[in-house]
Amino acid sequence: MLWPLFRQSMTDRWLWLYDRVIASDTKLARQVLDEMLAQLEAQHWQQRDIFAVHLATEEALVNAIHHGNGSDLRKSIHVVCRLDGERIRIEIGDEGRGFNPAALPDPTTSDHIHAPCGRGVMLMRAFMSRVEFNEQGNVVTMVKERERIPN
Repeated sequence: MLWPLFRQSMTDRWLWLYDRVIASDTKLARQVLDEMLAQLEAQHWQQRDIFAVHLATEEALVNAIHHGNGSDLRKSIHVVCRLDGERIRIEIGDEGRGFNPAALPDPTTSDHIHAPCGRGVMLMRAFMSRVEFNEQGNVVTMVKERERIPN
């Protein structure tokens, strides 16, 4: 493991566990995303939740590849996904020097409406139940709680 990501408790019961290191390649990232979405489909998640996970994970992967690793194919992306009956937890780490998410401009203000940065993190936060970054800013942890259909 390249980065100190989520530590699994011995009592955790996951329906699906995915732990991969890939090159900074969008085609490989797409494969990771496709496998994750297939698992959500197999567990009969609601389409709106699958869309949310899709959008947030795609943003995080693209950020790791382009901003974190500078699209350098010699650098790696570490992806860890854990899925249980109620949530999916996704961690994506890159080899970049990181960033301070609190320093991102608000892309919804008129001063930054055309700025090229900040939208991806804003979307991740809007679509996921929880989004956190490590202290260095090169690992993002996202959790999506499964929406339940009322009986």
